[in-house]
This record gives sequence, structure tokens and C-alpha cells, in this order.
Amino acid sequence: MLNIYGSPRSSSGRCFWALEEVGAPYEPKTISFEKGEHKSPEFLKINPNGKVPALIDGDTTIWESMAINFYLANNYKPELTGTTPSEKGLVQQWSFWALGELQPPIIEIFIQMVFVPEDKRDPKVIEKAKAKIPPLLEILNNALENKDYLAGNEFTLADLNTLSVASICPKIGVELTPFTNITSWLKRIGERPAYKRYLELCR
Repeated sequence: MLNIYGSPRSSSGRCFWALEEVGAPYEPKTISFEKGEHKSPEFLKINPNGKVPALIDGDTTIWESMAINFYLANNYKPELTGTTPSEKGLVQQWSFWALGELQPPIIEIFIQMVFVPEDKRDPKVIEKAKAKIPPLLEILNNALENKDYLAGNEFTLADLNTLSVASICPKIGVELTPFTNITSWLKRIGERPAYKRYLELCR
């Protein structure tokens, strides 16, 4: 039985989705940040950064969401990492791109909108970050031209990890509808049973 620390409605969400995709039995473990449990000696032994997500699989402990997802795929459903060297490279490329390029401006806006009181938000920060997102979405949209998925002909971690970031856009006022390849991709992935189960966890 795998233990996953975090919440499906947080940045840990992509790990819960990956767990549903690989089909491994798991047990969610909730950490209360309000109570400071993330800084407790017990949890710091699991993740010395005091952050979620963190995964325990027997004697193995993994933290960082992308690392967790690659661990899960490699151990329980290897085809999610691609089946050829080319596919495997693309899976890593898009996963790192989503985390390093697309996510930072999205999270910058999300923090302003969710965690900063309305009267203290910085419109310039939001405007500057929001301007960075459409060109990045255009890159993703172009990559999906005449393709169902980002790496090869099948769904992989490239899609899971990238969509886990791109799907935040509507929540911060960045519409995806102008990017028709992305919206088709979203609809296609939205039919996956594992994705539907993950969304149920988020309710």
C-alpha cells in the first residue's frame, strides 16, 4: 500500500491523478499546515523541506511531484514514460517545460488571487505574469497540431504533467478557448476514467 501525503486539490493533485492512472492501491495522508504538522519532526523525516507531496512505497520515500510521478510510472505503468527513446525524451521535455516555463507565471497569479487579500494585490504583478502565459500556450497549442498527445500516439506523463499545469489557466482568468488544439486535447483526456476519478477526489 502506497502512502501519499498531500491533497488532490493542491499542487499534489498531479500525483493523485498519476496514482489513479497506474492503478496502484494507495492511502492519502493529510497534513495540516494550520497546525504546523508539515514542520513536525515526524514529517520532516519524510520530507526535510516540510512540503507536500511526499510518497512512501515500502522502504522508498520520494518527494517533489514530478519525481513522484516518474517513480509511479516507472514502477507501476512504464508505458506512461514512453516506449521509445524519442517518446521518453519528449515525456521529460514536456514535463520539465510545464514545471519550469508554464507553471511559474500561473502560480504567481494564483498566489495573488488566492492568498493575497484583495486590497493588497499588486495589479502590475498579475498583469506582467498574465502576459507571459499566452505565448507559452501557443507553443503547447502548436505542438498538438494534428496530434492527439504530446509524445507519440498514446497518453503519457507528458500529457498528465503538462495538463496538470495548463488546467489552472481558466481559474486565474486565462481562457483556453482560443487554443483549439489544447481544448481538443483537454476534452480527449477528460474522457479518461482515471482523470474522472481524480476529479471526483477534488470535489
